[in-house]
Amino acid sequence: MLITISAAALASCAFAFTMAAAAISDLTSYKIGNGLLLVSLLAYAALVPFAGLAFHEIGRSAAVAAVVLIAAFIVFALGWIGGGDAKFATVTTLWIGAEHTADFLLYTALFGGAFTLGLLMFRRLPLPAAFRNTPWIVRLHLADSGVPYGVAVAMAGLVVFPHTRWILSLIQVSTPT
Repeated sequence: MLITISAAALASCAFAFTMAAAAISDLTSYKIGNGLLLVSLLAYAALVPFAGLAFHEIGRSAAVAAVVLIAAFIVFALGWIGGGDAKFATVTTLWIGAEHTADFLLYTALFGGAFTLGLLMFRRLPLPAAFRNTPWIVRLHLADSGVPYGVAVAMAGLVVFPHTRWILSLIQVSTPT
């Protein structure tokens, strides 16, 4: 049980770090680096054997993540999201698991819509002088610069992750019976 608790704690830290780093990177540079996504994928691969999941559950999550990858690249091909966003959503789906993917995608859409509307309103206002020398804010303010959708993916991931087996295993251990 100790390995499972340790794996859950490490997974929680790795997941939270990945979500924050990807959101900040996408917001400030419109890029989510492959290195960050690879670290997240490797952390998942290293920790999932100790998560108490059956092999078929891991396989099911991988299959659902593959479907998300295909759908995300179709959306990428249409120009609606970036390639980094597509890969980020896929890796996040793997961590979230098949049973929580629908919730994750729903939250991603809701947060993405709210973030996009907020960004459109921000772009209609004049940029305050205090931010005119901050390149990432200037780029974010440009009408034709797109939307860093990784922010919505990260927010959705952070909302859904506490409901996964990773966190539930920590709660069950800390709750006296």
